[in-house]
Amino acid sequence: MKQFTSVNDVPNPKQLVESALALKRSPAGSLKGIGANKTIVMLFFNPSLRTRLSTEKAALTLGMSVIEYNAGQGWQLEFEEGVVMNGEKAEHIKEAAAVISQYADIIGIRTFPSLVDRERDYADFVLQQFMQHATVPIISLESAIRHPLQSLADWVTLEEHRPVHRPKVVLSWAPHPRALPQAVANSFVEWMKLADVDLVVTHPEGYELADTFGQDVNVEYDQHKALAGADFVYAKNWSSYRDYGKILNQDLAWMISPQKMALTNNGKFMHCLPVRRNVVVADGVLDSPASLVIEQANNRTYAAMAVLKAIL
Repeated sequence: MKQFTSVNDVPNPKQLVESALALKRSPAGSLKGIGANKTIVMLFFNPSLRTRLSTEKAALTLGMSVIEYNAGQGWQLEFEEGVVMNGEKAEHIKEAAAVISQYADIIGIRTFPSLVDRERDYADFVLQQFMQHATVPIISLESAIRHPLQSLADWVTLEEHRPVHRPKVVLSWAPHPRALPQAVANSFVEWMKLADVDLVVTHPEGYELADTFGQDVNVEYDQHKALAGADFVYAKNWSSYRDYGKILNQDLAWMISPQKMALTNNGKFMHCLPVRRNVVVADGVLDSPASLVIEQANNRTYAAMAVLKAIL
């Protein structure tokens, strides 16, 4: 594996899931040699808790050195070609990526969409610029349109709790006070298309995902119908792709409640975190034995370990 920016970079996604599960079972001390004398530089253009800490822990467990830089708080980088740099931006991506590549064996990048310019966001402009100008492998720590490390951890979690039958997995839109990107939803759908699951996506009209991700996916606009018989319920908010970046409604009736979970097949609840309690999901679900959110977050470490190991 030469890079990790989407499931399309992974020759065998199921094998990568199995690698993460095997690493989870391995004694930590036995893994130090995998990344010995290697360095990962992680650049954060927006805040991170789980991705930052879990990837750092993964790298350290494999014996790597870790350098982190809050790029969003440093001087601004210029990404456009041929510009006269007489404004606020102090350094061009060409020099920045080349220099960082000298310090790193792997570069991790976390970016965020504008939620204003859909064409630029869906070109994954910042990530693509680093991929073009860096000379070492790139790992996406979330981009404008995907969050592959999260989706790999999600699949690992599903695999650990997989029932004997082919599970029904429901991705449900949920309300949220802020406009959020489609990245987690896009990525989850992209990975689940390759998993042995019956995937259903449910959301109000107007929240359809881009065709790149939502094509050939079973969409059910009636949330109650979608949840019926589900083995896993993954709640996540995303803003509109059609009316780009807009919140079309704040319908609290879409919150995942104990009553809705009662429609499932003793279903497990999942969320990528952070989560707004009693907005996205009720306390009665999040604090119940059905909730996998803490295990899901823990699996972020083993997902990152599997990716780093494969690239190294």
